Amino acid sequence: MEQVYESPAVITPGLCGADGRLALHEVFRVFQDLAACHAQALGCGIYELAAKKFFWLTVKTGVDVARLPEMAEEVTLRTWPEAPGRMRCFRSYEILDGTGARLVSGKTEWAVTNLETKQLAPMEGIYPAELRFEAGTARETIARIPDGDMEDYDVYTVRSTDIDVGGHMNNAAYPRALLGSLSNAELKALRVRSMDLIFRAPCFEGERLTLSRRRSAEGLDLRMAGEKGTVLLARIGGDT
Repeated sequence: MEQVYESPAVITPGLCGADGRLALHEVFRVFQDLAACHAQALGCGIYELAAKKFFWLTVKTGVDVARLPEMAEEVTLRTWPEAPGRMRCFRSYEILDGTGARLVSGKTEWAVTNLETKQLAPMEGIYPAELRFEAGTARETIARIPDGDMEDYDVYTVRSTDIDVGGHMNNAAYPRALLGSLSNAELKALRVRSMDLIFRAPCFEGERLTLSRRRSAEGLDLRMAGEKGTVLLARIGGDT
């Protein structure tokens, strides 16, 4: 019953962006997949929870980038759950290079929802009782991003390929949509060193989302909003 789950990986071309490095939006997908593999190994994966009428729910997530690994680079992926609170829990992530140096770190806040009541379920009993939480954290906090005045600049329609087994837009599809709304020149100029996401509400196939942005001292703030209001807030932090 290992708290830390490790997996060797090679950065394949399909994971890379125009710069030949692991694309930032793919970092979120890689971490999500890694968490799913570890949860399954711990006996609290999607199918085990579904049998109890539960479903994992991402609340917030963020990554810090020292260096995005290059195409064909061999890396080690690591993840571990942190000690849970009463209603929510955190999970840490790392991508390490061949020397063991940390390239990317991440942190996700998770909750468990009851599929029948649509209410959050207590974390007690979700993880196996014998699991020991001793590995610390890979990232201290996830940014607080205030909603408010932003400039609309694009519209995104939720596609069939964005939808996951839960019937709504997959968590990893949001950063792909947001980063895809920016040009490669804009992303290069940002010199991205972090990205944080706060999920507010689910989205569904065919829904039209208005994309808005503003510059702040902390970076570039982004918002996705549907007819019922804000569904996602994000912040891209870069070198100053």
